[in-house]
Amino acid sequence: MAAPQSLPSFSDKADFENASRGLVGALKPCSIKNAAGREVWNNDDYDFMQNTECPATANPKLWRQGQLCSMQGLFKVTDGIYQVRGFDLSNMTVVEGSRGIVVIDPLTSVECATAALKLYRSHRGDRPVKALIYSHSHADHFGGALGILTANADPSIPIIAPAGFMEEATSENIYAGDAMRRRAAYMYGARLPKAPDGQIGCGLGMAVSSGITSLIAPNVTIYETGETRVIDGVRIEFQMVPGTEAPAEMNFFFPDHSALLIAECATHCLHNIITLRGALVRDAKAWASYLDETLVMYGDRSDVLFAGHHWPTWGKEQLKTFIEEQRDLYAYLHDQTIRMMNLGMTGTEIAEKITLPPSLESAWHGRGYYGSISHNVKGIYQRYMGWFDGDPAHLWEYPTAELGQRYVDCMGGVDAVVQKAAKYTEAKDLRFAATLLGHAVSAQPTHRAARLALASVFDQLGFGCENATWRNFYLTGAMDMRSSNTASLSAQPSFEISPTLSTEQLLTLLSVRLDGLRAARESFVMDLHLTDEKMWLRLILNNGVLTVRKAVEQTGFADDAAGLVMTLSKVEFVAVLNGQAGASGKSVGDVEIMAKLIALTKPVKKIASSL
Repeated sequence: MAAPQSLPSFSDKADFENASRGLVGALKPCSIKNAAGREVWNNDDYDFMQNTECPATANPKLWRQGQLCSMQGLFKVTDGIYQVRGFDLSNMTVVEGSRGIVVIDPLTSVECATAALKLYRSHRGDRPVKALIYSHSHADHFGGALGILTANADPSIPIIAPAGFMEEATSENIYAGDAMRRRAAYMYGARLPKAPDGQIGCGLGMAVSSGITSLIAPNVTIYETGETRVIDGVRIEFQMVPGTEAPAEMNFFFPDHSALLIAECATHCLHNIITLRGALVRDAKAWASYLDETLVMYGDRSDVLFAGHHWPTWGKEQLKTFIEEQRDLYAYLHDQTIRMMNLGMTGTEIAEKITLPPSLESAWHGRGYYGSISHNVKGIYQRYMGWFDGDPAHLWEYPTAELGQRYVDCMGGVDAVVQKAAKYTEAKDLRFAATLLGHAVSAQPTHRAARLALASVFDQLGFGCENATWRNFYLTGAMDMRSSNTASLSAQPSFEISPTLSTEQLLTLLSVRLDGLRAARESFVMDLHLTDEKMWLRLILNNGVLTVRKAVEQTGFADDAAGLVMTLSKVEFVAVLNGQAGASGKSVGDVEIMAKLIALTKPVKKIASSL
C-alpha cells in the first residue's frame, strides 16, 4: 500500500481546468440517433455525475475521472486545431487548412462522427474535408469514417494511415472476435444502467457508441518516423509507434502549430498492457521507449499535447513532465515485473507486491482507471512466461465447474459454503468470499442463495474499484447472478463473414471455426478460382484440419484431385459462405462439398457463452 502522502490530491483542479478549457459549444441535448430513431449515444445520461459528491457506491477517484471524461462539446486546442469530445469513447480532431479541414480519428460509429462534424461546422463554418487520417488500428478511431466521407468520395482526397493499418484493423477481432465481444460487453458495462450504482464510465472515456461501424481503406500509407505531408497547407510530421497501444499506430506533430497529437500512447490514466476483453499482450518496454523518442523529438518543440482520448496538456514543461511520467510508468511496471519474476515470484505474487514510486503514484494520470497495475503486471508476466506459474499443483487443474464441485464437497455442500462465505463477507474479505461463492455457483449454477450472495459480493467489490473496467465486470457479473437465466447474458456469436476481410483472413477464419471432430469424419479437396483477385486456391480437408494452398501458376492446379472446382469472385464466395440467396459462380463437380464445409464451420447446438 502506498504511503498516504503519495496519493494524488483532490484539491488539484488542473485537470478540470484543462478538460473545460477552450469550450466553443456543447450539443444540447447530447443525444445521437440513427436513421431509424434508435439512440446510439447519449452523453446526458451521465449528467448525474457533474457537480455532485461521490456516492458510497463509487470509488472517489473513478468518480472524478467520470466527471472529467463526461464533459462534451467542441473544444479549441490551439489556433486552427479543434476536438469534439464526449461523443463517443474517443475524440475526433479537426485541423483547419487553407481551404478545408483535416479530420483525424472519426470515432466509433457513423452517426456520432456525423454529429461531431455537424457540431464543428455549426461553429466554424461548412469547410470541406480535405483529408482523413487514422492514428491507429482500433475501431473507435476509424469506425465513423463514412460519417466524414461518403463511400464514393473524391478518390484524390488522401486517407492516411500507418503501415499495417488495414491488416490490423480487420484482424484483431476476427479470429477470437466472438470471445472478445462477450468480454467487451462486461468490460464496458454495456448492459449496466448509467447510474451512481451502475456504469459510470470506462476510464478512457464514458462508453462505446452503438451505431454503424464503417471503414474506408486508406490510400496513403506512412512507413517511417520523420515522414512529412502537407495537406491543404497543414504541415504534419509523423512518428511511427507500432507495437505500443496498437500494432499499427503513429503520432503526429504539427510544426506550424507547435502541437503534438500523441494518438493513444499517453492518456490521463494507466492504459492496458493486456485488456480484460482479450488481445495480444502489448510490449510495455517498447511503449516506454517510443515515449522517450517522442519526448526527444517533440518535447521542446510543442506547446500543447493532445490525444485520441481525454483532454490536452498545455505548456512545454507540463507536457514534458506528462510524457516523462507516462514513459516511466510503463517502464517501471515492465522492469520491476521482470526483476521480481527473476527472483522467483509469480505474476499473481508480483501484482500483490509491486508499488509505484511516490512520484508516479501521486500523478492523477498514472492511476489505473482503465488498465490496472494488477492485471498489467500479470500481462507482462504472461508475455515472458505464459499461463503457467511454475507450481506443479497448477499444471493440470480441473475446469471451473469440476473444481467447484470438489471444493463444495470438501466443505459440506453448497449451503455450508454460502454460510462460510458470509463470515468472510462480514469480515470484509470480499476477495475470498467471491472465491468461495464462485465455487458454489460453479458447482450448482441454479442455487439461488449462492447466486444472490455472490451478486452482493460483486456489488461491493465493484463499488470500491478505482478501475472502471473492473467495476463494470463486477457489476455486470452481479446482474447475471440475479438473473433467472443461469447462463451468461452475453450475445451469441455471429457467423456472418465480412467481405472486407482479406482472402487470407477469410480462409483462416474458416479454419478456426471448423468443428474438428465432426470434420475429421470428412475428407475432400476443393479448388477456388477467385477471378477478381486472379488467384487459384486449393482447400484440403483432412484429419479435421483445413489446409489452404496457392497454385504456383495463375492457371490453376495441374492435377484433377479436386472434387469441386468453383470459379467466382471473392464477393460471391463470401455470399456463398453466408448462405445469401442468389449467390452465384461457376461450379464443376460435387457442390455438396461446399455445403459440407459451411455446415462444419457452424455449431450444431447453441454455443456455451461463459467467459
